[in-house]
Amino acid sequence: MSVAQRADYVRAYRESGLNQMAFAKREGLRYSTFAHWVQKAAKGELRVSAVSSPREGAMQFAQVQLPAPAATTTASLEVRLADGVVVRGDDVQKLTALV
Repeated sequence: MSVAQRADYVRAYRESGLNQMAFAKREGLRYSTFAHWVQKAAKGELRVSAVSSPREGAMQFAQVQLPAPAATTTASLEVRLADGVVVRGDDVQKLTALV
């Protein structure tokens, strides 16, 4: 992995609000390796760019518009998050707010 890619991960970690272990797990990185990158960045040995290009395999989001539910609809919605959490509900607005 290039220095620029490692710096991108460190930058994304700092913006994520997650702890190092959670971030490494979410990104599929080995924790000890990632922690070493963060340590090098803190010492100025790894340049962290302010702006970077998206990482290969990074999760991308798209806005979607769901149709308004019919009054008689009893179908349930289900959202599966990347970490395996499943969120279910019948109310699109409440489910969206929860996720």
